[in-house]
Amino acid sequence: MGEETAVDTRRPFVLKITAGQARVRLDRYLTAALPQISRHKVQELLEAGLVTVDDQVPKKSHRVTPGETIAVYFRDQPPQDIRPEAIPLDIAYEDEHLVVVNKPAGMVVHPAHGHFEGTLVNALLHHLGRDETGPTIRPGIVHRLDKGTSGLLVVAKNDVIHRHLTEQFSRRSVEREYDALVWGRFHENEGTVEAPLGRHPGDRKRFSVVRGGKGALTRYVVRETFEALSLLTLRLGTGRTHQIRVHLSYIHHPVFGDPDYGGRTKRLGGLPGARRQLLEKLLEVMEHPALHAKTLGFIHPVLERPMAFEAGLPDDFSKALEILRSKSD
Repeated sequence: MGEETAVDTRRPFVLKITAGQARVRLDRYLTAALPQISRHKVQELLEAGLVTVDDQVPKKSHRVTPGETIAVYFRDQPPQDIRPEAIPLDIAYEDEHLVVVNKPAGMVVHPAHGHFEGTLVNALLHHLGRDETGPTIRPGIVHRLDKGTSGLLVVAKNDVIHRHLTEQFSRRSVEREYDALVWGRFHENEGTVEAPLGRHPGDRKRFSVVRGGKGALTRYVVRETFEALSLLTLRLGTGRTHQIRVHLSYIHHPVFGDPDYGGRTKRLGGLPGARRQLLEKLLEVMEHPALHAKTLGFIHPVLERPMAFEAGLPDDFSKALEILRSKSD
């Protein structure tokens, strides 16, 4: 353990290492435990001495140990007490151990800079009858969906369940399928995109295919083909941030309506008038990326049996497909 810290004295976010936690490197643990910030941000906090373990600045090689207390000092700190909000939730399943939620597009999963209210966590605190998160930063979030992506998420109600579910995601044994409406037509009915992902060199908020990035694999099947768009079902071989959106943009089939990866207006230029009008109408219907996490399957940590869930497409996605199908008749 290193020297005692001299970080600022504002109240930090606190994480208590629970019994049974694997002795992983601190940066890896924080990346999983703080789903609202990037691995790059975690590294910045560690290098700046803004993370302490039992009130001391740890060495870079430190591995977490049950019983330790980790304090994270954000330079621009979000509110310490994340308040419950009476936001309606679409609950697909719930028991005393976990809850499966069908998240709407436009909802941020976890409070972060710029999004301290109206998040899934705020809604869950109200649903679970908890007054606030207190000093801890993570109330059971196991995995995330992007703000613009709709679909299924599983949330743990205690640390033991959280650890079991996180291990399933780490082993890639969780079953997940997505539906996506994308630009263009495909020569083959199915395929695989395998390309490493990392931070975009010119925009730290985006990701891209980069040499030396983390390995990422996405499989897709073409379900329907329209004049300028295709409907895909996708399965993840890995679970990188923005993976589907980046991989589809990389193969020149960006998700329809995706403003960050070339899926909104980039392809409208030069199209014939009637086709352009149709696509502009569809973009008015789809105000977010046409990406939906439709299935989720995992082993229940307590019941020890497979659990499988499916969520139908949201109304705007369904309406866009209805318009496309009517034009194809």
